[in-house]
Amino acid sequence: MLDFARWKVWAISLTILVGILFAVPSLLPQKALDRYPAFLPHSRISLGLDLAGGSQLLLEADVADAAKQRVTAMEDNVRTELRRDPRVDIGDISTSGGRISFMVRDPAQLDTAVERMRTLAQPVGLTGTRAWDVQAFDGNRVVMTPTAQGSAAALKDALTVARDVVRRRIDPSGTKEVTVINQGAQRILVQVPGVQDPEALKSLIGQTARLEFKLVDQSADQAALAQGRAPAGSQVLPYADGTGFIAVQRRVMVSGEQLAEAHQGFDPQSGAPNVSIKFNSAGARRFARVTQENTGKPFAIILDEKVLSAPRIDEPILGGQASISGSFTTESANALAISLASGKLPVKLNVVEERTVGPDLGRDSIQKGIVASILAVVAVVLFMLITYGRFGVYATAALIVNALMILGIMAIFNASLTLPGIAGFVLTIGAAVDANVLINERIREEMRRGRKILDALDTGYKEASTAIFDANITNTIAAALMWYFGSGPIRGFAVVLFIGIVTSVFTAVNFTRMLVALWVKRRRPRELHI
Repeated sequence: MLDFARWKVWAISLTILVGILFAVPSLLPQKALDRYPAFLPHSRISLGLDLAGGSQLLLEADVADAAKQRVTAMEDNVRTELRRDPRVDIGDISTSGGRISFMVRDPAQLDTAVERMRTLAQPVGLTGTRAWDVQAFDGNRVVMTPTAQGSAAALKDALTVARDVVRRRIDPSGTKEVTVINQGAQRILVQVPGVQDPEALKSLIGQTARLEFKLVDQSADQAALAQGRAPAGSQVLPYADGTGFIAVQRRVMVSGEQLAEAHQGFDPQSGAPNVSIKFNSAGARRFARVTQENTGKPFAIILDEKVLSAPRIDEPILGGQASISGSFTTESANALAISLASGKLPVKLNVVEERTVGPDLGRDSIQKGIVASILAVVAVVLFMLITYGRFGVYATAALIVNALMILGIMAIFNASLTLPGIAGFVLTIGAAVDANVLINERIREEMRRGRKILDALDTGYKEASTAIFDANITNTIAAALMWYFGSGPIRGFAVVLFIGIVTSVFTAVNFTRMLVALWVKRRRPRELHI
């Protein structure tokens, strides 16, 4: 027991000191924090929607847009599939009426084309119904029509992906207690604490961030463009700055799905804000091949069906890196980088309801939560002091340090505190006390058996520590499951509970043992009153 290495004392003390330093800003009023030394941490715990108020949005999927994107994706798959060996020679692909149709130039290849298209039209679940109905007409035409079951399954999958994308955009680090859940078959509910400006939130969420690189159709007639007409195989798109229209080929050369990184930067020549992007390995190879094959031709950078710019390919771009320039401010470039990095929305989301929740109710909840926490701590402290004397003092010190370390760790990760989080905080106080009770009672038991003071202390801590670790493993599993399967307030409770488990074990086993070891080494007591 006396052999408590000096490095352990320093390690435990420094860990606690760092935790307390990060906890202090959350306990100070804003005026005091403004005068806080710059070299000390300033991170604070943010409050959840139920405590600080915030914004709530109800988003609805644009079914027509989802159907359009599904047809576009299948069109690209059809082109790729029919180029495989043996190649099937076809005419232009039509996507009018929400269907895909094309002519097979050699009627002898019609059956091959139909079989390949049916391979693309995978069955939906276990129903046996295919996502696309493939039929042959007139001896040389193939028509693919989306089925109702396939459309419903595709919309469900798109909404699931959209929910995850929205969550990543709002909370890239995953530590804020935002609520993003599906409601029904077409809607997503979003609750963001502390945000009183729903317009900024809508701007961040609503951007589809569908990035595409397409070749410019230089054969287009300007008069026809003004009337919204483009040559076959091309489409008319507007410039993002509203300066006119341009014709681009329908085929996507490279898409934002192949992005690996996106971040806000500045043009080295003009100093204007831009977005630097980097493709993954597959995207880099495709981008290099496209720029090699089309050197000297203009290509369009398209975001959400609007052309940001249409530069000319002066030389092959082989590094897989590029930049997107336009009429950006630093804020808008950063917002676009976040949207691109979090992934594109597979379906357009429209805001059908928005609310701003005030902090009045939360202020009352905070006051009551603080009162409940203080009463719980005072009751526990009195019990420990009366029951265990000096060891109760050590347990009380561990309890206070435990509370401060929880706040400090939450501040480090910029986590949010909600009402369930307060409940988890109070619960961890009880867990910390349980650990100290186990240790103290185990030491009492060893003293009754006639062991010497050092043996009783050493055995008590060793045996109790095993029981403490075993008991907290089950709590850790429960917290992990709640965090993985839960969302919003449930995740908030799980986060605080998990942090509390770690800090309570650390303070009860290591911190109090250090205090007891230092006291025994200094005083050399002949009797142990516990």
